[in-house]
Amino acid sequence: MLLSVVVLVIQLAGTHAIAHRSGPSHHSTWWATGAGSSLDWGAYLLLFVGPVALLAKRAYPRCVLAVVFSATAAYALIGYPGGPVFLSLVIAFAVVVNRGHRAVGIGCIVLGWALFLWLPSLIGTGTTPSATDAVELAAWLLTLLAVAEAVRNRRERMTAVRRSRSERGLRQAEEERLRIARELHDVLAHNISLINVQSGVALHLLDERPEQARTALTVINEASADALREIRSVLGVLRHVDEQAPRRPAASLERLPELISRSAAAGLEVEMRIDGEPRPLPSDVDLAAYRILQESLTNVTRHARTGQARVSVRYEDRALALEVDDEGDSDADADAGLLADRDPVACAEADLPAGPVARAEPRTVRAGPGTGNGIVGMRERVAALGGEFRAGPRPGGGFRVSARLPLGDSA
Repeated sequence: MLLSVVVLVIQLAGTHAIAHRSGPSHHSTWWATGAGSSLDWGAYLLLFVGPVALLAKRAYPRCVLAVVFSATAAYALIGYPGGPVFLSLVIAFAVVVNRGHRAVGIGCIVLGWALFLWLPSLIGTGTTPSATDAVELAAWLLTLLAVAEAVRNRRERMTAVRRSRSERGLRQAEEERLRIARELHDVLAHNISLINVQSGVALHLLDERPEQARTALTVINEASADALREIRSVLGVLRHVDEQAPRRPAASLERLPELISRSAAAGLEVEMRIDGEPRPLPSDVDLAAYRILQESLTNVTRHARTGQARVSVRYEDRALALEVDDEGDSDADADAGLLADRDPVACAEADLPAGPVARAEPRTVRAGPGTGNGIVGMRERVAALGGEFRAGPRPGGGFRVSARLPLGDSA
């Protein structure tokens, strides 16, 4: 609305001032000759049509261009005095080009050059334009086209930048959601697995061997408390609050001995080996390494019949290598493992290392990556850091998880 009012004032006031200053016999253009060379009600009406038509430029840009072009052409062909009469046409043309109707804009340029330059002289309302007039008008029209194209290109670039920022924001939000989902899965899977195993032990031994049931309940209490602390930490990140400083260090390889001791409390015999000189690691690598080892030991606790695992951590110059093996089992070991799975009490009576290591439910040896989210989450963590990940059966039986995490420039 404001633009239309401004254009109307400029066209009416500017043309009126130029016409009265030059007089009826002096004109600045080649078309203003003859009886129609002074302003009358028809001239003011044609000057009024263009700005009014601009009110609909957003909804109907091509129709507006046609109306404004017709009104401006009629003004020039009648031979009315020159002035800022093309302002509405320039704006309508720029809108059409900015909306992507480039062919319509070029057609308007070509038609305008031929019509406004030659037709007034052919119908007797103007003089024959000189070569200089033709070149000047062509230069102005080409400049107008170039400016309109530049504005359109800039607008498209800004739109692309805004779209890219929006997509990047959505992608970052999705990556953050997946990261938090992996954290929750790793925390819950590990601790709930311990609770599940030890609760089964406690139920079987509560009456016959209460002292072993007490050990299992102690493990359950510690695992549930640890799970609650880590869940509160993750939820605190989501809420962007920090109600109190964490009482325990963040998940990192510094807590690996604690992780192994808790796995041992759940009945898993773990052999740990560290090669190379331990050193501070980037926080994302440190967290990913801890979660990979945690999830791997959880899988061994839940799925492998042997109850034995080997953890290897190797500090290389530019990378951190991790490997977790469950040892598989021989026929005798499998029989003992099945016995322990079926009946913890019978296991204790058979002088097998049961106690809190016994299982309440039968389990089977994992034969592949599985269908859960654990290995998928580990693979996503490693991929996010640009590392290498493998998980599958190992030669001679059992299962192996290996990962290599690059340390980047901080190595």
